[in-house]
Amino acid sequence: MRRSYQVLAAALSVGAALLASACSAASGSTHDAASSGTIIAVGAENEYANVISQVGGKYVQVSAIMSNPNTDPHTFEASASVARTVSAAQLVVQNGVGYDTFMNTIENAAPNSARKVIVVQNLLGLPTDTPNPHLWYKPITMPVVASVIATDLSAIQPAHASYFKANAGAFLASLHAWDNAIVEFRTKYPNTPVATTEPVADYMLQAVGADNLTPFAFQADIMNGTDPSAQDVAVERSLFTQHKVKVFLYNQQVTDTLTESLITLAHQNNIPVVGVYETMPVPGYDYQSWMLTEVQDLQKAVVDHASTEHL
Repeated sequence: MRRSYQVLAAALSVGAALLASACSAASGSTHDAASSGTIIAVGAENEYANVISQVGGKYVQVSAIMSNPNTDPHTFEASASVARTVSAAQLVVQNGVGYDTFMNTIENAAPNSARKVIVVQNLLGLPTDTPNPHLWYKPITMPVVASVIATDLSAIQPAHASYFKANAGAFLASLHAWDNAIVEFRTKYPNTPVATTEPVADYMLQAVGADNLTPFAFQADIMNGTDPSAQDVAVERSLFTQHKVKVFLYNQQVTDTLTESLITLAHQNNIPVVGVYETMPVPGYDYQSWMLTEVQDLQKAVVDHASTEHL
């Protein structure tokens, strides 16, 4: 089982020597970026980095801190190189709601009044104790993020403001396919009963009008690395053995023995299984194609009874 989000902050240790090197690197990298006309930007998660890249285009150099779909974001610990990368950034986009608190530690250790930090939690007006932190699965999230990215990049490089605005507009237009797929599913397959392990894709499931029958306490326990209660496990298992759901969605990025047993149980009961990801699968995907594929895989499960466990 995994550690909770709260443990991440305690587990992260950024020593004095690391911070000193980070500050030094920040100064040098920012100077190099300014002299080359390139904005140094960071996305705490690669889905945010991808949107920065789409909006900033040729005028940004973007790094993603968490980008490996085989890495558990909940237990990620920042290294000295990560601290240097974040400290050098002129623009940072991070999720908030306790998902990437290591970013705050680094930013506070290397303060820069000129650095623009976009916290998605704040853009959406969400409290820190929001139970589901996977905000990028909300259809409303990235349009807001992209617009603010364009505004902040324009403040850094006013001469290219029209370029950033045009790119943000193109990005928003590219989300229409995902929006249309959501509407189509919600219209054709309303209240489709599903089971999940974690609330990774819950916002998307809500958007398509699916009925998630897994108790949220069970989802939260799995997400936070806590053993679910025997009662909740029994409820979850009954969703498969009693054929109460049409699809089982699980966090493909991180599994454990309980998750694996549920996948097996779903297959044994002829319930299609769909793997969903916390960080964007690369290569081959940008944010919008990833989100569209997740909805398409859900629809294939319902219509064709097909499992898609890997992207």
